[in-house]
Amino acid sequence: MEDVSRRSLFRIIAATGAGSFIIPPAVAQHVHASLAEAKSLSGGPAYQPKCFTSHHFATLKKLADMIIPADEHSAGASEAGAAEFIDLLSSRNPELAAVFNGGMTWLDETMHRRYNADFIKSSAEQQKAILDSLAWSKNVTPETAYGVRFWTSLRNMVVDAFYTSPVGVRDLGYMGNTVVSKFQVPDEAVQYVMKRSPLADAS
Repeated sequence: MEDVSRRSLFRIIAATGAGSFIIPPAVAQHVHASLAEAKSLSGGPAYQPKCFTSHHFATLKKLADMIIPADEHSAGASEAGAAEFIDLLSSRNPELAAVFNGGMTWLDETMHRRYNADFIKSSAEQQKAILDSLAWSKNVTPETAYGVRFWTSLRNMVVDAFYTSPVGVRDLGYMGNTVVSKFQVPDEAVQYVMKRSPLADAS
């Protein structure tokens, strides 16, 4: 991809609002291509986080795999490079970086208050308990409002990252290319991942 095209795409990334997270198809393709060039779609050692600390990046990978876990039929978020995708986007967009860095900091601080451990070091039951409290919008409290925004944004971004990746395209059984004016995650894909994840918002 030519430098001019790269600059144009990064301007689009920088202008993307955290409230919408609408990712144009050219941007998604560019991000995945950049990650593929680094041979890091599976989170290999070649990839160094560009926005997040190593701790936040590990937390992000864990959260992404809880949203879209691998199963006997298909790969999960790690294989699709979801954490790398979000890190690269966030490195070019201060608003995205603030949402995700702030959200993971809030999550660790909340886990410490409740369980005396950060999210990564907490038990599976404790992790699920905190995320369940964020997934049900009808149960939002002043204490969890910030976390709910973060968790909703993260779930949406992980789904976008997964279903714009080669892994996600194969998961959908997509067999060819068609010209579209804008990219939108198919309803079938959203419903599929929501059924797979025990942490989906059922409100």
